[in-house]
Amino acid sequence: MANHLYQNDLPDGLHLGPIVAIDCETMGLHPHRDRLCLVQMSSGDGDCHLVQVRKGQTDAPNLCKMLADPDVLKLFHFGRFDIAAMHNAFGTLAAPVYCTKIASKLVRTFTDRHGLRTLLHDMVGVDISKYQQQSDWGAATLTDAQLSYAASDVLHLHKLKTAFDAMLAREGRTETAQACFDFLPMRAKLDLDGWPDMDIFAH
Repeated sequence: MANHLYQNDLPDGLHLGPIVAIDCETMGLHPHRDRLCLVQMSSGDGDCHLVQVRKGQTDAPNLCKMLADPDVLKLFHFGRFDIAAMHNAFGTLAAPVYCTKIASKLVRTFTDRHGLRTLLHDMVGVDISKYQQQSDWGAATLTDAQLSYAASDVLHLHKLKTAFDAMLAREGRTETAQACFDFLPMRAKLDLDGWPDMDIFAH
């Protein structure tokens, strides 16, 4: 298991496979106000590839190519935020996507606990720390503790997806989940375009 930190973009020639787990760290929870600082990715092999994004950066060609690749499934937990953050920074809308938080809400209807730490503990028996979640991700140099925390958010998502795929199939909700995943990039774009809270389907 290793963390590979890059500046500004993924290196040329790096292929992370057909399913890439992705998470982002930002300066806050409002994409228009709070800049994107770090994008972390894993192919599910135990390694994490992290791209530190400089202030004012508006493109990352290799990363954006992967985000837009129709043959690469982008795997998130609460993808609505990460998709919006990367689209706001780079102008690229990630698709196709899968979101473990949506999957959890569709099948774990016996609980309202759908956070990543809870899901990893309950579904795959992995415990992660959230201690660094509110640290300064805009710092010029990130600490080893920050990088380890960031990596922990993506290293186990493939296992979590496998567990949820089985549960969705068991409950007959695979098709519903897929429709939600297909709409998710547009849901993120609606957030950026000014409809973060309004139910546009309501009367």
